[in-house]
Amino acid sequence: MHTRSEPADRDPDTSARPPLVRELLLVAGLFLVYKLGRLAANGHVEEAFRNAGHVWDLERALRLPGEGAVQSLLLHSHTLVQVANTYYATVHFPATLLFLVWLYWRRPRHYVWSRRVLAVLTGAALALHLLFPLAPPRMLPVAGLVDTGRVYGPSVYGDTPATDSMANQFAAMPSLHFGWALAVAVGLVVATRSRWRLLWLLHPLVTLLVIVGTANHYWLDAIVVTALISVAYAGLRLPGHAPVRRHLPWPAVAREAAVPAGAGAYASQALVPGTRTPPGYALPAQAPRAYARSGARR
Repeated sequence: MHTRSEPADRDPDTSARPPLVRELLLVAGLFLVYKLGRLAANGHVEEAFRNAGHVWDLERALRLPGEGAVQSLLLHSHTLVQVANTYYATVHFPATLLFLVWLYWRRPRHYVWSRRVLAVLTGAALALHLLFPLAPPRMLPVAGLVDTGRVYGPSVYGDTPATDSMANQFAAMPSLHFGWALAVAVGLVVATRSRWRLLWLLHPLVTLLVIVGTANHYWLDAIVVTALISVAYAGLRLPGHAPVRRHLPWPAVAREAAVPAGAGAYASQALVPGTRTPPGYALPAQAPRAYARSGARR
């Protein structure tokens, strides 16, 4: 996608770029905590299915559209459902990583801001995964949805959800797939100046349709993570530019520099009432006081 910037925004503010090694360790640690946190919430099968029933009933009480409405659109085409499964399996991590790399290199201030937002969002989401295990709609019999990953492929989950060693299938609430996609889109919209930059919002929109259509998440999973990221943005402001310190000359030098060479005649004329200083010339700071004293002596 085209992300042309304005000329004033073309060069990155290298002074705001944090050390690379430290950032690599921080980002790697963030991803590691993400994976370990999800695995720590494994099990809790009965609680996860009980919570799934509550979420399903709440969505119906709120009159939210059924997840099956989106899935039925995907199931019209074998190719389309496979594309959705591939998008779900392959875009989540690489898109977020490329986003952080580009911001670090081209928009260091925005990088620090977005990295903090992602860290806060991920931490809050992992806490909810531990407190509220939730079976996805593809596992809920009352939902009547198809596990598109298992039926059509590709699938990122194991056949036994309770003992899946690769991912926690009961960490549906909230959806970090949608939360990270939203953070990427907002970060790029803020960091770029192209008139087409709002098209970045298509990434979370497509992600939302994919996670719901593949029956991996409920609508409420996306709603909750949107609320969490809104709180993160409210609490973490984009850092401003560092103030530029200007070294002012000594007073004597400033007074001498105030009147350019050869402008003495103009300056003396400017002391006479009714005359005007020519454009581009400034009187010395002492001139008004000197004129007042000379007038008093008369």
